[in-house]
Amino acid sequence: MTTAALIVAAGRGSRAGGEKPKQYQMLGGKPLLRYSLETLLGYAAVARVAVVIHPDDSQAYAEAIGDLTGHPRLSPPSLGGAARQDSVRLGLEALAQDQPNHVLIHDAARPFIRHIHIDRLIEMLAQAPGAVLAIPVVDTLKRDDGGYARSGVERQGLWRVQTPQAFRFADILTAHRQCAGLALTDDAAVAEQAGLAVKLVPGSEENFKVTEPDDFARAERQLMQRLGDIRTGQGFDVHAFSDEAGRKLTIGGLVIPHDKGLAGHSDADVALHALTDAILGALGDGDIGQHFPPSDSRWKNADSAAFLKYAVDLVTKRGGMLAHCDVTIICEAPKIGPHRDAMRARIAVIAGVTIDRVSVKATTTEKLGFTGRREGIAAQAIATVRLPA
Repeated sequence: MTTAALIVAAGRGSRAGGEKPKQYQMLGGKPLLRYSLETLLGYAAVARVAVVIHPDDSQAYAEAIGDLTGHPRLSPPSLGGAARQDSVRLGLEALAQDQPNHVLIHDAARPFIRHIHIDRLIEMLAQAPGAVLAIPVVDTLKRDDGGYARSGVERQGLWRVQTPQAFRFADILTAHRQCAGLALTDDAAVAEQAGLAVKLVPGSEENFKVTEPDDFARAERQLMQRLGDIRTGQGFDVHAFSDEAGRKLTIGGLVIPHDKGLAGHSDADVALHALTDAILGALGDGDIGQHFPPSDSRWKNADSAAFLKYAVDLVTKRGGMLAHCDVTIICEAPKIGPHRDAMRARIAVIAGVTIDRVSVKATTTEKLGFTGRREGIAAQAIATVRLPA
């Protein structure tokens, strides 16, 4: 039995605030959408993952999925409609060519889905055409009567429904076609309208929907609790100035105006090399020379941004995040201060984190030693990495 997953990411999410739709806003250094996408792509039983996006969001989507572009189980995005129900129907129509037996329909604004819940949903489809994650209502419910609380809602038997919602594919596609234009609130309602039985599967409070600005803070706290293995790595690198004519000076991912560049097999970016080593050290995964040996011609004059991104990707593949990095550049010249913020911004882009997680400083050795004699530049870095506990 094949299972597909459809992530609905076509909404505007205006209640969440921010300059971008909430699914593209950052959470722990990654776009909100990435969490659901990575979880579903990391679930072996899901043969195909598709995303429905807003017609205006093609660029934002491409930036959000980044290195997942071209993943063998990730379909090209579908364009959504005017309402969520329209978007889901259009996404299902796009998946129909794969003819899956089952489909999971999930909101991009719920980043903390778990494989164990997906297991239970799919198992339940052996008993019914549909199954939804849900939580029993435990609070007393009141009606709003002109700003006053009035009784009248019995909580017994009431559940708060979440996503993913799982269905036999042919059944839910037919139901969406039949119910087009009815403005129903979720896919379970579409199934019920079409006469399909939908089973309740106990969900989790962790699987909440990011809706308001404060929800991002809540999600950040929850993410930090998950990533309880906190590690620190240290890196150090040094390069002499080169006598090669026209050699550019690259530091912190930027080309800095100077009369000499640094000698090295790659672009000799001393700051990014130190930071790469710091991240590898936090992972206990060797050093930059082991992963990118100078003897390998592939790295001749290579952009060191590739080294840093590689190290960060190792963290991501282990389900972790780069929490913070601090780089100190040691030289008499050139002056680093005028370029410091641009370096921070560039490192943040390469590492896929927000700029507040990047520190760049500079100092001299008071004209002592090789840096004091202006023979080269050194850098040291500390990286803090958070991994699943």
